[in-house]
Amino acid sequence: MIRPYTKEDREELLHLLRLNTPLYFAVAEEEDFQEYLDQHLEIYYVVEEKGAIVASGGINYFAEDKLARLSWDVVHPDYQGKGVGRVLTQYRIEQIKQAPAIATVVVRTTQLVYRFYEKMGFELEEVKKDFWAEGFDLYLMALKVK
Repeated sequence: MIRPYTKEDREELLHLLRLNTPLYFAVAEEEDFQEYLDQHLEIYYVVEEKGAIVASGGINYFAEDKLARLSWDVVHPDYQGKGVGRVLTQYRIEQIKQAPAIATVVVRTTQLVYRFYEKMGFELEEVKKDFWAEGFDLYLMALKVK
């Protein structure tokens, strides 16, 4: 079940991030995630299974640039490779397509998971070494939706 994030989900999401640290996220990114949830959250979804949050991801809109950004995708390690991330990503892309002013979806990810987004149709536009933290490069990817 995909549903909107509520503030009551915050601690469970921080736990989910920690389960993916340091394999997919740098330790220092937890503070950034907290700030995102508290101050920069626009639209954020969680995926529940049997009452537990198993994945999450957001959308931020930049209408002046005709783009939307997928933000802070996190999947429980036990659910990685089982289609949960794909379903959540497709769900958000469909939500974005409903916004008439948006022509492009971007995602800022790392060398560790950019192939996932390639499979979803995103194309690599830019790489910046050690952008997020040492050993965590920025892979900027884009998908045209209009």
